[in-house]
Amino acid sequence: MSEKILTKKFYDRTPDIVARELLGKILTHHHNGICCSGRIVETEAYFPENDPANHAARGKTKRNTPMFGPPGIAYVYFCYGNHWLVNAVTEKEGIASAVLIRAVEPVEGIEIMRKRRKVKRDVDLTNGPAKLCSALGITGEQNGLSLLKKPLIIIDDETPLPEYKTSKRIGISVGTEIEGRYYIPGNEYISAKPRSGNGY
Repeated sequence: MSEKILTKKFYDRTPDIVARELLGKILTHHHNGICCSGRIVETEAYFPENDPANHAARGKTKRNTPMFGPPGIAYVYFCYGNHWLVNAVTEKEGIASAVLIRAVEPVEGIEIMRKRRKVKRDVDLTNGPAKLCSALGITGEQNGLSLLKKPLIIIDDETPLPEYKTSKRIGISVGTEIEGRYYIPGNEYISAKPRSGNGY
C-alpha cells in the first residue's frame, strides 16, 4: 500500500470537507530521529464566518496569525495554560478557517508515546486533542509549519474513507450549535464526553 503526503490542494477547501476527509489519514511527527504517528479518528471544523468559537472571529491577532496563512500549515496553540492543540489550516490564504485534530489511534512509536504520557491505559495516549499532541511530541515549535513536508505531515496511505458520524462540537462554550465534529463511530480512541470550555 503506497503512502503520500496530503497536498496543498487537499487543504484548499472548506473546513467541513477537510475535517471529514482527514478521517483515516495518518498524522506523523518526526523529531530528533523519532517518528510517532496516529490514524485520525476525530476532527472538528472551525469556519471563517458566523463561528464565534473560531479564534479569528474577532480579527487577526499575533496568536491566530497562522490561521490566515496558506492552506496546509499547522496552527498549534496553547490551551488552558498547559496543553497544546494542533489544527490544519484550510481554505485560501487570508481566510481564517481550520480543522482541529481531536483524536488519533496510535500507529507508530507507541513505546515513545507511553514514555511521554505515562498513563495506565493505551487508549488514554491519544484520545483527545491535548493528549495526542503530548504523545506525538507536538508543541508550539510546530506552529506555522507546513504540513506538506517533515517534520509534521499528514499521510494518505490509501485506506478508504471510513464510515463516520457528525455531531455538535464539544469542549467549547460558544458556537455549540454548529455540527462540525466528525468521528469514526465505535473507535475506542474517540475523545472524552462533552465538557464545557472557553472556545476553540
